Amino acid sequence: MNPEKDFAPLTPNIVRALNDKLYEKRKVAALEIEKLVREFVAQNNTVQIKHVIQTLSQEFALSQHPHSRKGGLIGLAACSIALGKDSGLYLKELIEPVLTCFNDADSRLRYYACEALYNIVKVARGAVLPHFNVLFDGLSKLAADPDPNVKSGSELLDRLLKDIVTESNKFDLVSFIPLLRERIYSNNQYARQFIISWILVLESVPDINLLDYLPEILDGLFQILGDNGKEIRKMCEVVLGEFLKEIKKNPSSVKFAEMANILVIHCQTTDDLIQLTAMCWMREFIQLAGRVMLPYSSGILTAVLPCLAYDDRKKSIKEVANVCNQSLMKLVTPEDDEPDELRPGQRQAEPTPDDALPKQEGTASGEAMVGFTSALPPDLTHSTERAPVTLHLDGIVQVLNCHLSDTAIGMMTRIAVLKWLYHLYIKTPRKMFRHTDSLFPILLQTLSDESDEVILKDLEVLAEIASSPAGQTDDPGPLDGPDLQASHPELQVPTPGRAGLLNTSGTKGLECSPSTPTMNSYFYKFMINLLKRFSSERKLLEVRGPFIIRQLCLLLNAENIFHSMADILLREEDLKFASTMVHALNTILLTSTELFQLRNQLKDLKTLESQNLFCCLYRSWCHNPVTTVSLCFLTQNYRHAYDLIQKFGDLEVTVDFLAEVDKLVQLIECPIFTYLRLQLLDVKNNPYLIKALYGLLMLLPQSSAFQLLSHRLQCVPNPELLQTEDSLKAAPKSQKADSPSIDYAELLQHFEKVQNKHLEVRHQRSGRGDHLDRRVVL
Repeated sequence: MNPEKDFAPLTPNIVRALNDKLYEKRKVAALEIEKLVREFVAQNNTVQIKHVIQTLSQEFALSQHPHSRKGGLIGLAACSIALGKDSGLYLKELIEPVLTCFNDADSRLRYYACEALYNIVKVARGAVLPHFNVLFDGLSKLAADPDPNVKSGSELLDRLLKDIVTESNKFDLVSFIPLLRERIYSNNQYARQFIISWILVLESVPDINLLDYLPEILDGLFQILGDNGKEIRKMCEVVLGEFLKEIKKNPSSVKFAEMANILVIHCQTTDDLIQLTAMCWMREFIQLAGRVMLPYSSGILTAVLPCLAYDDRKKSIKEVANVCNQSLMKLVTPEDDEPDELRPGQRQAEPTPDDALPKQEGTASGEAMVGFTSALPPDLTHSTERAPVTLHLDGIVQVLNCHLSDTAIGMMTRIAVLKWLYHLYIKTPRKMFRHTDSLFPILLQTLSDESDEVILKDLEVLAEIASSPAGQTDDPGPLDGPDLQASHPELQVPTPGRAGLLNTSGTKGLECSPSTPTMNSYFYKFMINLLKRFSSERKLLEVRGPFIIRQLCLLLNAENIFHSMADILLREEDLKFASTMVHALNTILLTSTELFQLRNQLKDLKTLESQNLFCCLYRSWCHNPVTTVSLCFLTQNYRHAYDLIQKFGDLEVTVDFLAEVDKLVQLIECPIFTYLRLQLLDVKNNPYLIKALYGLLMLLPQSSAFQLLSHRLQCVPNPELLQTEDSLKAAPKSQKADSPSIDYAELLQHFEKVQNKHLEVRHQRSGRGDHLDRRVVL
């Protein structure tokens, strides 16, 4: 510094002392400056006051010499003290050079700068609030200072500034929020602690409504919640807890829509504390905001669904996620199935309970696609009129489809996805059927799931698709293969205009349908694709086939299922699969409690509908000779059963054939055929039943089944021993008459035709050398 330079009105002694390396001498100079400025204040000499401040700033505080900078800082503090209440007029000139020294490399000088600013702020008090942003910016840097003395000094200044903000009602929150939003993403733990402490202070001030600006800082708060320091995490938990309490108290002033995607993002983090906290917030948002959250359903489901498969190590997160899932599902109502163009008028006529929420929050539109797209939160307009909240299913279905397709996803998540699909088909069937073609393959694939519970839910969804009136179309679409509706009228499955054909048997089984017993256009597609899946996955048919079909018989109309499957199998080109499938269906028909009503319907063949069903089943059952006989036993067509057994002599008898005869003998001894065994007492009226059983006996080798049936036939009484006086007088009764509407001769010809096809196929395979001849000699 040039000693000959004129620093007036500062005296040479003051200048010399300000440049001294000893603090005591600089302090003496500061006292002289204070005295000098007081005189100028008394004289109202603002020109000289400004000159003194400018000299101390430019020539000392911003000097290249460290001791001069120290002298300038203490001199500026002395000016502020001397100015007193008038210091507010010169705050910019006083503060700026001090803040510049906050960046000095010398820690002692940073400390003196902190001390000087403390004195300036202490004198000015509320007058410093217009300069709050620059003060906050400087303090946020000192909060992370490596020197403990500087950090300690900054904490004193920080407390003073907080006191001033707390006691003032002139704090400019609007201009401060951008700075807070920027600083909140600091990775320094001390800076984070500083930020959190300020948010706590601002939140505690009654006149400052920080909740309005929560969307600006919420993401940063969740970032800080993941800090490695326990103390900082705890402080952040407290802040978030206070905000959540205020949200619960004043939900009408909360901008739920603007924060939805922020929560979606943090609900997917790997940090347990962040995830649990975000999930708790999401739960409250859904319950408080209601339908305002619907446009973000896809993002919420992306975050929530995986959590449902968590184990006990993350039990808390799982429980909260389950509540979120259930609450969100309840928001979907039948009115969401209305055409979008009709909704605005109806929404005005029928307001929902959510109308108490702010008008601008209803304008959210679009889907939160976190995890699938990079879409940002919707552009929200602060309109005075509330627009209707429209449920867009595209994003939701995409999320559900993606989770259901992921084989690595947990069982509970898959169940939740299927519950969602079922719920959407119930509440919004018309909109959902637009997505059925894309969902159908994965729903069929889910039938191979390892969990019975998953398969049950999957079947519920498929049954709803197949039975919902919304799925009824004029064109059922391509059904694959040859014309499946070209021949027998009684074999056709329900299609538009013919839906009632299979339901003319009364109300049997109708109560099992989830929505309506009338099958729609998708029912037949479902049956075709289900049989295709059984054909391509024989293990699925073997392990889960009976379970799947039995459950479908409960969910849908059992007669429709058997009628349609028999019709499809009648045209099946893979004869081996057709035989296997017919055998499986026959076993289910004869043994499942779910089919009790259907068995009773077939037992007597009293109605035209039951006779049509018998003919339909019979034609497909012909793929398997033994099952055809068992169907005749079930329907009490004993003469025709005997005629069929007579034809067995012309068939190729294999080990598999004999094994099926063995199983039929075992079935005859089961409770299902109790009526058949009792009819053996009436020898005269049931001669063909006895002949048919003897025919089976003659087919069997000397095996346990042979012994079992032989013993049963030995129990058949001598008809002469059963005659009584009344029975001799009575006219002899004939066997149950064949139904006049059934052409048994034509059925027998059909049986022979089908068996000839099977024989041709076996011979072709044998000629290629890829068929193992399993014929046996009786």
